Amino acid sequence: MPHLPNAVMWSIPAFVLLAVVEMVSYRFHPDDDAEGYAAKDAATSVGMGLGSLVFDLLWKIPIVAIYAAVYELTPLRVPVVWWTLPLMLLAQDFFYYWSHRGHHVIRILWACHVVHHSSRKFNLTTALRQPWTTWTVWPFYVPMIALGVHPAAVAFCSSVNLVYQFWIHTERIGTLPRPVEFVFNTPSHHRVHHASQGGYLDRNFGGILIVWDRLFGSFVPETERPVYGLTKNIDTYNPLRVATHEYVAIARDIAAARDWRERAGRVFRGPGWQPARAPEAGLPEAGTREVGSPETSPETGPETGPGAGPEAGPEAGRPEPVGESAR
Repeated sequence: MPHLPNAVMWSIPAFVLLAVVEMVSYRFHPDDDAEGYAAKDAATSVGMGLGSLVFDLLWKIPIVAIYAAVYELTPLRVPVVWWTLPLMLLAQDFFYYWSHRGHHVIRILWACHVVHHSSRKFNLTTALRQPWTTWTVWPFYVPMIALGVHPAAVAFCSSVNLVYQFWIHTERIGTLPRPVEFVFNTPSHHRVHHASQGGYLDRNFGGILIVWDRLFGSFVPETERPVYGLTKNIDTYNPLRVATHEYVAIARDIAAARDWRERAGRVFRGPGWQPARAPEAGLPEAGTREVGSPETSPETGPETGPGAGPEAGPEAGRPEPVGESAR
């Protein structure tokens, strides 16, 4: 097995340099249509990124053990050579799409990923706002290990994917040439993903490629300026609260649940899921949005904000926009 570097660690100096350049660009060339930077927000994002490096080392111990066991059990072997690496990157990007999509539509997974969406700014430091509980990610890549891809190769591909996504967290780049926008994830596509409008919720999950969203019906083009953040923002710069607030909310909802079916729903259904209530109680029926969440219609899109548009793909297979803290 050849030595494969951690692309994230090697890229940290470039992350810092590019973020500083972007900050300076806003200083000398302000943009009234962009969110720009706020010192506390940027500091929180950087702190979350540094914390994720520490916690990822802890989670890596059991995950590596599981991956190693699966790799030893499978008779398949994929050599790490120049022509297999692009195929591994393609496979990793495919499984990343499903991991990312799953982390938006299953609440216990969303509790991990919500961290990355908790900023109301959209700049290069937002890319560093990473979760501290990435133990929810590893199952999505087990098929690659089972097919004979070495765990170190999977880790390398994941780091390349993460590095690629750094530059797409910016409002300083508009749209790129049409062929690029059609195939790759770009700042325009990723701005949609970070938006909180109803028509933009839970769309554009791709990592490096946007073709998965086009194929599986989760693509929406940027047609209106996004509003960043959560549909119910948490209003804190405390990294510990940013990292754990959704887990606390889940625990609170489980404690208040009436039965085990509701408890399971609070964990494994969508982030905005509500159990069925008697109509006279004045509470929402199962599957409806919580108060304050934007309403959408499959035919017309949200009541306010952009609709899916003709390029959004077939309705079948498109995730239903989920609840109050989701996007």
